Amino acid sequence: DSLREYITSLFTSEIATYDGAMGTMIQNYSKKNKLDEEEYRGERFKDWSCNVKGNNDMLSITQPQVIQGIYREYLEVGGSNLIGTNTFSSTTIAMADYEMEPYVYELNYESARLAREVCDEVTAKDPTKPRFVVGAIGPTNRTGSISPSVEDPAARNVTFDELVEAYFEQIVGLVDGGCDVLMVETIFDTLNAKAAVYAIGEYLEMSGLDIPLFVSGTLVDQSGRTLSGQTGEAFYASIRHAKPMCVGLNCALGAAHMTPFVERLSKCAECFVHVYSNAGLPNAMGGYDESPEDMAKGNEVFFKNGWLNMVGGCCGSTPPHIKAIREMASKYKPRKLPDIGRPKMWLSGLEDLVVDD
Repeated sequence: DSLREYITSLFTSEIATYDGAMGTMIQNYSKKNKLDEEEYRGERFKDWSCNVKGNNDMLSITQPQVIQGIYREYLEVGGSNLIGTNTFSSTTIAMADYEMEPYVYELNYESARLAREVCDEVTAKDPTKPRFVVGAIGPTNRTGSISPSVEDPAARNVTFDELVEAYFEQIVGLVDGGCDVLMVETIFDTLNAKAAVYAIGEYLEMSGLDIPLFVSGTLVDQSGRTLSGQTGEAFYASIRHAKPMCVGLNCALGAAHMTPFVERLSKCAECFVHVYSNAGLPNAMGGYDESPEDMAKGNEVFFKNGWLNMVGGCCGSTPPHIKAIREMASKYKPRKLPDIGRPKMWLSGLEDLVVDD
């Protein structure tokens, strides 16, 4: 309860700061230091049966000092109030690509533990600004509601129950490792998100714990829809039964392209709202060109209009980007929680439908 109370007072008194991209920071590290197949494997996995370079999540086990260094930079340079764990792909489903399914609990536990240690260390230096660990739960690389085969629209390569089981195992590792919040993020298929929030609900009921839930969807292009076809409002209506403490959008687009969709979500959400956009759209080489100043300027429209309670960065963002965004956000007041209205029937298909008097 005290954590919920603290986050509520934080989100209502200032626009809180989340961290930026983990993958970008690992790429930046590898440009200056050797980070090849050998370093990814470390001593522990030196005889592994397949290539593992690119499996960033396993660096929490094999190169913990690299991951801890990135966490620390976001806290000290970026000034983040909350940081996400290095667990975007740490499910049995996503780890199957590297034949590392048996290590999923350990990947989540270690990533959360490293983040917990750094957060506690930075909090100890300034107890007036406690820092929190957000357990990052990615979308997996399979989708529950879209066929992987053009010839067979009914085909699925994963079931709802398989998704629930994979997410449940991830959640146990994250909570055991010491995370404060669970964030289901970068959701392109709402059915996957529903499996994740169902797994979280099951875990909380079983454990008797109360852990705040954040949910973050991804609108894939200017149509303002997720990959499975829902608008932002329909997406929110689909997951509001899980009573998220904070809901928002991340990835896919730069801040400028997200503006109309953030506005609409901010108007309909009954809880806190966040955004962590990319540093613009990717260039021809797949990199991101927005400077910290550009990115802060791009996000300013969200702050001016009072749409947000938390802001961070996704692909292409680094601690200097987060610092610039935090400094820009500090000039503005956070979004006010909407007044409690009368109950209403709120349905969701590809669009949402509100039935009221």
